[in-house]
Amino acid sequence: MFPRSLYTFVMYLLTPVILFRLARRGLHYRSYLGRWRERFGFFPAPGYRESIWIHAVSVGEVNAAVPLIEALMREHADLPFVITTITPTGSERVQKLFGDRVFHVYLPYDLPASVARFLDRVRPRLGVIMETEIWPNLFHECARRRIPLVVANARLSQKSLRGYGPVRPLARVAIRSACYVAAQSVGDAQRLLELGADPQRLAVLGNIKFDMAVPDELAELGRSLRARWGPHRPVWIAASTHEGEELAVLKAHAAVLRRFPDALLLIAPRHPERFRPVALACRNLGFTTRTRSEDEHAGTVSQCFVIDTLGELLRYYAASDVAFVGGSLVPIGGHNVLEPAALSVPVVVGPNTFNFEAITASLVDEGGAVQIAEADALGAAIVRQLSDETGRRRMGAQARAVFERERGAVARNMAAIEAVLAAHLPPERS
Repeated sequence: MFPRSLYTFVMYLLTPVILFRLARRGLHYRSYLGRWRERFGFFPAPGYRESIWIHAVSVGEVNAAVPLIEALMREHADLPFVITTITPTGSERVQKLFGDRVFHVYLPYDLPASVARFLDRVRPRLGVIMETEIWPNLFHECARRRIPLVVANARLSQKSLRGYGPVRPLARVAIRSACYVAAQSVGDAQRLLELGADPQRLAVLGNIKFDMAVPDELAELGRSLRARWGPHRPVWIAASTHEGEELAVLKAHAAVLRRFPDALLLIAPRHPERFRPVALACRNLGFTTRTRSEDEHAGTVSQCFVIDTLGELLRYYAASDVAFVGGSLVPIGGHNVLEPAALSVPVVVGPNTFNFEAITASLVDEGGAVQIAEADALGAAIVRQLSDETGRRRMGAQARAVFERERGAVARNMAAIEAVLAAHLPPERS
């Protein structure tokens, strides 16, 4: 077995490498250069005696966690809330959504002293880990302090299961220390059991991303945006794209323009460091291009509009005829296909969707999404959607039907969390 002491030693050895990567990313996105002390558990203690702590690694997990966090806040209005992330984009999203209603810091690196400092300062009564962030030292220290952990909305792809490699025995010990593991799907539950989760403390409760709020005003906002751009123009969006995908998207848009000369592409890179390179690529390839930060709106003659802001995807999905969801043409595993589905927008994805395997399969099987086998097929797939308004509307309706059918996971996760809390109340509060 790979001992935890050896794992910790390796983590200490890797810390300079991790800091170097942070600094290198900071050259493109300066927020990575700040708040390094938090990553080692150094920050002013908020003065809590007990808190509910939720960890969501980045912006996608934060967005998914919103309905669960809001439900917990309603149920436990007397308790302070701590939300941790790992990325600056996740941090910005927490601060935008919750402001001073929560205490936010970065989750420290999985080093015993850093983890201890973090727990000493926030003193959680309960920890809720979103999706599958399994850190051996963090889970061990929570178990030692009798801090109950719930892994909510848990998912584990086959690729991630293989990726644990030599630390898999440590991951097994960690996941077995969780009081409850709420799996998204049957496949996720099977892989979590294979990793080592306790079958008595694991259940399939569904994906809380289906419980995302869809504001009533989004449809009207979408129509308003379309009116600014030209209400009858074909519009498609490439959302959450990564390096290695953007050129394929622009090549696809060239094919779309040959069929629909007035078409508009909305492109939203996943990471802020990609904003400027994508805008530059659009212009270098000859597309008339505007950006959200500089021009605010696409205008009537733009061919590409780069969404170089965060937290605004829903409004642009609402203004689109069809959506390509990125992270799926490269081996990232795909991003949230439910956001366009919730707005009755047909979805196109690439072959790599292992992060959203069950959801994508449901959408494809029910006729709400199309999965292409390679990047070169993207242009033809978008042209087909834009050419068939009746089929497109039917596909969007099917996507929305899948979204509606699967709702209710927040209530099921809340029931599990409340049961864990009740079982771990101090005697004077039982």
